Amino acid sequence: MNIKKIQDADVENKKVLLRVDFNVSLENEDAKENFKIEAVKETLEYLLQKKAKVAMVCHLGRPDGKVVLEFSLSQLRDDAERILGSKIIFIDDCVGKKVRSGLENLKDGEKLLLENVRFYPGEESNDAEFAKQLAENFDIFINDAFSVCHRDQASVTGVTKFLPSFAGFRLQKEIENMEKLENNPVCPIVAIIGGAKIETKLPIIKFFEKKCGNVLVGGKVANEALDEKIVFGSHVIFPEDYVDDRMDIGPKTREKFRAIIKRAGMIVWNGPMGKFEEEKYAGGTQAILDAILASRAYSFVGGGETLEILEKNNAMDKISFVSTGGGAMLEYLGGGKMPGIDALR
Repeated sequence: MNIKKIQDADVENKKVLLRVDFNVSLENEDAKENFKIEAVKETLEYLLQKKAKVAMVCHLGRPDGKVVLEFSLSQLRDDAERILGSKIIFIDDCVGKKVRSGLENLKDGEKLLLENVRFYPGEESNDAEFAKQLAENFDIFINDAFSVCHRDQASVTGVTKFLPSFAGFRLQKEIENMEKLENNPVCPIVAIIGGAKIETKLPIIKFFEKKCGNVLVGGKVANEALDEKIVFGSHVIFPEDYVDDRMDIGPKTREKFRAIIKRAGMIVWNGPMGKFEEEKYAGGTQAILDAILASRAYSFVGGGETLEILEKNNAMDKISFVSTGGGAMLEYLGGGKMPGIDALR
């Protein structure tokens, strides 16, 4: 892996800006999913053992460069503190004097959670001056958020121009598993692609179409591909029947997909098979999950909605590797650019 790693960095007693991904679904200001928050735990504990002063920076939702209270990361402080197991101090800014003061007042074992970086328009535009402001209170930058590595933004790539920058442990694991899928597949591979937005899923369907196996397509992706009359090879398999107006895959399709999954040497899953939020349309997605859990194949799962399904079914530890990235996973395997990773080479 040609990347600079946290274990090669001198983080002892340093002020560390740690890019994390706490962009999770909320219900009554409570996190509906724990996995993305928990994913940073190994890196965070390593830094705290080294007596580093750590500030976690991330985004939540799409506030479009404005302060929007419903997207404030203050809502996640209690959940993050519970999941990560140590005290978190929330700072209602991500640059400037408040951050500097927060770092100076940190006690052993404590860390900072900074306010939503997307409250500043310079984040998504990757403004160099804003990136400099993000970096100015710190000695080192650690990226442990694979899910944003397909973004060329200030808190992902911009800060690397001003600070020595390294990959956290979670990011390293993500890259290792992506490389395993890309370079050392266990045949036959079965890729299960669902959810929405055919334009984002098309590259990964094409990627797995060239591998040694089948691509099972469901959800809105299947509907969009059929409506747009996109032509694929014989290894890309679409539903034979549906529930209601194509709101879920039907019983014949479930049985066909299940039989293909049973023969897999490696399984990759991204996206539900239908409108799983409604119970009557959740059967297809549940059938896919049950088939994966019954298989002895290496299983790789990614995507926000897919993670939600795993958590709901207490199945996180029954999957060989669960990726924190949905869009990033699609971009990486589809051959797209990964500026967040390239910046750490």
